[in-house]
Formats: sequence, C-alpha cells, structure tokens
Amino acid sequence: MSDERKTGEGSGVERAARGGGRSAQALDLDSAVLEDTSSSGLFDDLLSGEPIFENKEVLRPSYTPHELPHRNEQINNMATILVAALRGETPSNILIYGKTGTGKTASAKFVSQELKETSQRYEVPCEVEYINCEVTDTKYRVLAQLANTFIERNESAIDEQLDELTALEEDIDRGRTTLDTSSFASRAELEERIDALQADRDAMESVPMTGWPTDRVYSTFFDAVDYQERVVVIMLDEIDKLVEKSGDDTLYNLSRMNSELKNSRVSIMGISNDLKFTDFLDPRVKSSLGEEEIVFPPYDANQLRDILQHRANVAFKDDVLSDDVIPLCAAFAAQEHGDARRALDLLRTAGELTEREGTDLVREKHVRQAQEKIELDRVVEVVRTLPTQSKLVLFAIITLEKNGVGNINTGEVYNVYKQLCNEIDADVLTQRRVTDLISELDMLGIVNAIVVSKGRYGRTKEISLSVPIDETEGVLLSDSRLVDIESTKPFVQARFGDGD
Repeated sequence: MSDERKTGEGSGVERAARGGGRSAQALDLDSAVLEDTSSSGLFDDLLSGEPIFENKEVLRPSYTPHELPHRNEQINNMATILVAALRGETPSNILIYGKTGTGKTASAKFVSQELKETSQRYEVPCEVEYINCEVTDTKYRVLAQLANTFIERNESAIDEQLDELTALEEDIDRGRTTLDTSSFASRAELEERIDALQADRDAMESVPMTGWPTDRVYSTFFDAVDYQERVVVIMLDEIDKLVEKSGDDTLYNLSRMNSELKNSRVSIMGISNDLKFTDFLDPRVKSSLGEEEIVFPPYDANQLRDILQHRANVAFKDDVLSDDVIPLCAAFAAQEHGDARRALDLLRTAGELTEREGTDLVREKHVRQAQEKIELDRVVEVVRTLPTQSKLVLFAIITLEKNGVGNINTGEVYNVYKQLCNEIDADVLTQRRVTDLISELDMLGIVNAIVVSKGRYGRTKEISLSVPIDETEGVLLSDSRLVDIESTKPFVQARFGDGD
C-alpha cells in the first residue's frame, strides 16, 4: 500500500477536488462513505467470536430451575404443608432457615410456582406474593407493596366482571338474550350489581410509597386482601432484615390476621439466613409464626458438582468446559460454607473471562481468575457501601500501612483518624467508638484485628488490611465526601518502644 493511500492525502475527496468537478466530488463522497462503513466497528470483532454460552441466565441467582438436585426432602416438606391451600384451608406458617446459597429461595419459589399452577388447574383461588425484605425493609413498605398488589388484582377482577355484565346488558337491550339465561332475577338487580362493582372500583385507592399513617396502610391492605375469597401465601425472603430494621410488628400483624379476615386466609413463609433471628421475636410472634420449620443444610462438594453439572448442561454449548472446571468451582464454593450461589457465580464468571480472552475452552486458570475477580468485586461493594466514619477509619489504616507501620494498634489508627476528620470537617468519634468500627471492619473481612497483651501497658488490637490496598484506596477516594483527603498527609508518629 502506498504512503498516499495510507495517509489519506490521495483520498477520493481530494482527487475530486483537484479535478474541479462538483458531480465527480459528490460521487466520490458517496464512495468514501461506502468505504468507511465497510470498516470494522467497535463491536464487530467481539461478535465475530463463537459464543460458548447457550443460556447464561441459567447461571444467575434469579433463575428458578425446573429441578433442584439434593433438595427433594425440603421441597416435599413445603408441599405437604402448602397443599392445605388447594383444599381451601389455611396452611401453617413456615420458617425456612439456611446459610446463603443453600437453595432456600429457589426451592420456595419452585414450590410456589407449582402451587399457583395447580390452583389454576383446579380453579382454586390461591395466590402467592413474594417480597424481598432486603429491599422492602420497613413495615410501611411491606404493607404498601402488599396492599397495592391486591388492589391491582381486585381492580382487574372487577373490570373483568364489569365487562361481562355490561356485555350481558347490551345483549338484553338488543334482544340477543334474556335474563332467564343469567343468574339475575330482574333488570334492576343486574344494574344494582353493576353499580356496586363500579362503586367498589372507584373506592379503591393505591397506597403511596410514603405519607400515610401505618395504621391506614394496614387497613387498606386488610380490606384489599379480604375483598374476595382466596388463600394467600406471603413469602418474606430475608425476613431477618425486616425484623432487624423495623422490629416484629409487621410479623405480628400478618400472623394474627386470620382471626379477623372473613373471606380470605393468609399464610406466612419466612426465609432467613440467620438461624437465631427468632430469639429476638416477641414470644407471641414466635409461637404464631414458627408453626413449621424447615432447615436447609449446606451443600457438600459432591452435591455442588451435581448442581453445577445440571446447570452447565443447559448454560453452555457442548465441549466448552475442561474436565477440571466444575470440580474446582465446587471445591471453592464448598470452602464458602457450601454456597451454590457462589459456585454458579464462579462458573459464569469463568465463562465470561474465557469469552473475553477470545478462546473457546474454559480452563482451570479461568476459574482461578474468576475467584480473584469475585473476591475483589465483593470487597469493592462492601467498601463502597460503608458509612463515612467507617471509611475514615479504614483510610487511616491504609495510611499507616502505606507509611510502613506494621502491627498497627488502635491508638495509632485513632490519631490518624482524628486528623482526617479535621481535614474534611467531620465529627470526631470517641476512641471506644472507633474501636467498635474496627471490630465491624474485622467482621466484614476488610481488616484483621487481633487482641494482644502489652503487659503492663494493657491490651490493644493489632490491625492489618485483609484486602488489596490500592483498589480499596481507590474505592474510598471515589466517595465525593472523601475526595479532599487524597492530598492529606497525616502525621504518623514514630515508635520508640513497644508501649508507644
């Protein structure tokens, strides 16, 4: 290729300009545009590779599989309890326990879906409502979401009845049918029913997400759920988060509703990662809520391997996983308390890293890279969501480590922390409170804090980072409230002895 062609100095546009012809220039402009569009776009190279995934969604936590290996016992227990709903009876309330990734939510959703489908086949009025209490975490929000859900369902049912009755009215007026074929004794009775339905429809008012007294929200939900005959199963996932933030009032109200309801019946299915959360409940709530308890034990490595193989058969194309990928994902997740969610994340991320690399075989190295990436992503998310005071304490520890201080003690952290607070005009907490924040960082796995004895100088904590220093510092400095501390150079006191 000539230099002229490379640099574009002899482009079609310029050749046309030198020729002086306007039509020639227009013609060459068109050809120049055509030549430009034939070049490779930003995503063309990425799309040119053969995908290794058949259905990636199968590997996401939100996916509910059609089969759940190693959970038949728990699924059958749930079904045995909930079958009462299909007989028009009130099922016992259920509390489901187990660590993260043990299949609690997936199993509960699977059983609920089966319950809904069976109720439709048998024409039994049975409904299931799912609420994630990690997101909907206050009494007001839970009741508002429930109220609005049932208001919408009631409005839909009323609209359907109104359409049928107005069609009947029109058919009678046009002589296509008579009242004898209907359940109404007179035209007045038909019109009265239409007016009553319309009045019910007009009276229904959705609950705003804020602003109403909680008693009014509860009353609205109560009236909405009791508007027609049905059995309702309310699934409260992460139920311990709701109790932790809002107390047990919501559970008390929901678990005692059946004594006042006339048309409907309500059953509660609570799902929790915390086996001890009921210890904090009022005894009355505990007795009415925990009628049936189902425990989901952690998966072992072999069970995780079965689960991964089951999902991989659907998620990936044939022959794209090396033999050691699924066993390694299972082994890593088994170390994390048998967390199937972690195993699925590892497998999906390993596949994504393989695609980005442009290769068509997922290998052991991709799983190890995925393990590092997921751990780093977890750290980034935890650090990003820390309160400002905890971020300042963590930045103080980072500052000390970057200044070469080893076996950092609480006093040293507190001295640097105070300087950082003064720099951004933040309130300075007491040293006792900062010690508590260090303990919280330790529980989150961000720092390692060990209590050691200093003899006559008493006891202190020796603190070190458990996360990558540069990435953690970058996340902290991305907080607009902390941006001013980047240029701060706190004074780090030199040590002259063990007691200092």
